[in-house]
Amino acid sequence: MSASAVFILDVKGKPLISRNYKGDVAMSEIDHFMPLLMQREEEGALAPLLSHGRVHFLWIKHSNLYLVATTLKNANASMVYSFLYKTVEVFCEYFKELEEESIRDNFVIVYELLDELMDFGFPQTTDSKILQEYITQQGNKLETGKSRVPPTVTNAVSWRSEGIKYKKNEVFIDVIESVNLLVNANGSVLLSEIVGTIKLKVFLSGMPELRLGLNDRVLFELTGLSGSKNKSVELEDVKFHQCVRLSRFDNDRTISFIPPDGDFELMSYRLSTQVKPLIWIESVIEKFSHSRVEIMVKAKGQFKKQSVANGVEISVPVPSDADSPRFKTSVGSAKYVPEKNVVIWSIKSFPGGKEYLMRAHFGLPSVEKEEVDGRPPIGVKFEIPYFTVSGIQVREAGREVPLCAFSGFPVSPVPCLKSPGITGVSHHASPPLSFLSWTTFFLFMPCHFLITLCHIFPWPKPSFPSDPWHLAPTSLGHLILFPFRSVT
Repeated sequence: MSASAVFILDVKGKPLISRNYKGDVAMSEIDHFMPLLMQREEEGALAPLLSHGRVHFLWIKHSNLYLVATTLKNANASMVYSFLYKTVEVFCEYFKELEEESIRDNFVIVYELLDELMDFGFPQTTDSKILQEYITQQGNKLETGKSRVPPTVTNAVSWRSEGIKYKKNEVFIDVIESVNLLVNANGSVLLSEIVGTIKLKVFLSGMPELRLGLNDRVLFELTGLSGSKNKSVELEDVKFHQCVRLSRFDNDRTISFIPPDGDFELMSYRLSTQVKPLIWIESVIEKFSHSRVEIMVKAKGQFKKQSVANGVEISVPVPSDADSPRFKTSVGSAKYVPEKNVVIWSIKSFPGGKEYLMRAHFGLPSVEKEEVDGRPPIGVKFEIPYFTVSGIQVREAGREVPLCAFSGFPVSPVPCLKSPGITGVSHHASPPLSFLSWTTFFLFMPCHFLITLCHIFPWPKPSFPSDPWHLAPTSLGHLILFPFRSVT
């Protein structure tokens, strides 16, 4: 089954835009959504799916808006959520910022997009580049007798327009990986996975056909090179953009495609493999006679010294009734965020193989607030350029059809370029392919699971140097969640 209707609500739950696709759910049912949401928030049992009678609400929140899909029967939830996130992506392509004001200012275009995005509750055209061919933000003057269907609608290559020309032909490749880790109170990794995407930024003339070669294990096994010295990566759950020729990929594992113009995601993948935490966190929290609490956090980089983690943010949870914060850090800065009950320790640059310390002191009220003694995890977020955890590499990238064969500019051979982020050699002619391998780490860990583990496994108290504030400055880079050990 599919969605019956889609609503866009403001922060108070008032409908801004609604579209009824099937007519089997009364539009007034949306009035029950916000009371249900507020009730679940008060109970601490907020869920992505709410129900009222036979009607189910599948919702996401973006900025100050709620996007809600209603269904009467058992629907494909993953498809509906994927559609809602894709709708946000399309709106952002059109309006840059998806907010209440942009919805009110462009409600005609929003209705047109909703009509094209879904038909009778099933997703249809969700590619923003195709939609922009016939749903524009500027009015078009009607020319009598010259009615024309946009070529991208009927063309075999619907994702790319004809007649594209650039003075300088370029392709930029980004390999982006996110690491999800689940760590217990003993510091053992219980679950780890890598979710990666390969994104391209294309500035090519004409209608070029490109070829991309990766060091995935399936490719080497099929070609009889699995015993080679080259490192290989076994990819799982591979998803390609519609431009990739799947028949050719099934035959020889070659990624051949005619790319869309501009930015797009070529493929995504997942790896279920053991991952060593790149940033190791040790923490101790001590309470003194219910009058104050002191927190000490040590972050240690466990990656190569040549790499540097940028934009490191370590989120340390604190008691909800804490006040009078004081901080001392060996590097970076720390600030208290009372609305989230966390201390955010920010480090602009964190080289590998280094250790940093942060101490926080909070006062506690004389009358403590009655609450469950939980052990929320510590979160770490950062980025490491020119580094991939999985070891995936772009082995080769080339053009199968010369650009000069189309209505573009002629091409002249240039020497092979090799970037610091890719260890393999890439052979190609002009246009130059610039490679950038960029790894983004974030940790998604269920707090209730970690809280349970904290009661089962005691967190060992680490030994810190006697003068921790004179550590040599260095850097770090990864992201994980670690439970506290409470010392009273």
